[in-house]
Amino acid sequence: MDRDEVGVPPLAFAQLLASEALDPAAVARFDGIMAREGLDARALVERDVQAPLRWFREVYPELDSDEATRLGLACADQAQLTSFGPLSLPLVSAGSVSEIVELLTFLPLITTALSPQMHPSERGLTVVLNGLSGDPDLDRLAVTYCGSALVRLLELLVGDMSTVTLHLSWRMPSSMGDHEDVRAGRLTFDAPISFLRVPAATLTEVCRFSDPIAYRHAISDLEDDLEHRRGARTFSRAVRSLIDEGAVLRSGQSVAAELSMSVSTLKRRLAGEGMTFRDIREASLKERATLLLLERSVSVSEIATDLGYGDVANFSHAFKRWTGQSPSEFRRDEEDR
Repeated sequence: MDRDEVGVPPLAFAQLLASEALDPAAVARFDGIMAREGLDARALVERDVQAPLRWFREVYPELDSDEATRLGLACADQAQLTSFGPLSLPLVSAGSVSEIVELLTFLPLITTALSPQMHPSERGLTVVLNGLSGDPDLDRLAVTYCGSALVRLLELLVGDMSTVTLHLSWRMPSSMGDHEDVRAGRLTFDAPISFLRVPAATLTEVCRFSDPIAYRHAISDLEDDLEHRRGARTFSRAVRSLIDEGAVLRSGQSVAAELSMSVSTLKRRLAGEGMTFRDIREASLKERATLLLLERSVSVSEIATDLGYGDVANFSHAFKRWTGQSPSEFRRDEEDR
């Protein structure tokens, strides 16, 4: 089994099997899959090997968007502070909501299923959540679990988190219209991208079990581990990072030059991972456009310029192609939520 395969943190998976989130038949199927691999839950934890996310597709062969969302929420409801390996100590010892949320930077150390992107602004912090499995429904399961579990942990460590909202980029399951978080506006669907919003005032709220010394030591260890892990990241993720970090719209030629290779080599290596430069760049542009549109102080024309578009019409056309809405329609819908 590939240690770098997209998966679930081993301790979180073991605790999930012992919880009420999964029915006995599903647990039995997971046990059967592990037995086939010569493993059990204890072996996964002892070897620190992620449980492949593809196992959920085997256990739930008819998994669709609705079931993935419900399953993600059910699993998140069982999340425990001890579930997250090297992140558990800094979670408990963090001094504020800001310090807890910033631990998502280190998420790659415990799971390869998600890529979080942090976007601070005067209004607060937006955390974009992108699934990495290549299976849209498994990605929705992972994103729902991560976003909902983080809110639950914040409530355990801080208290009321009603101001924190989770926005998911797919349609709402038909059975969730009366869900408490949906009615309260803490969980919304049909967003252009999936993200978590934490208002600025909430970021400063103090945690119950603050231990600054333990937190600083834990962060230092996490930074060292993450730097080592980054050396082994996939090529397409490295390209996405270069595009995200650029102040202007990046071309394939400029990215290839920064990586000291030809454009043809760049295309070939991305194709080997089932990606294209255009897809990666458009995903970055869509994400950045959405986040900028959420900031009311920035005009649509300013956003178009910031993203490298020659005029507002070209930007509006691109945004509508990505989301089905014009920038102004998107802003109106967000105001009505």
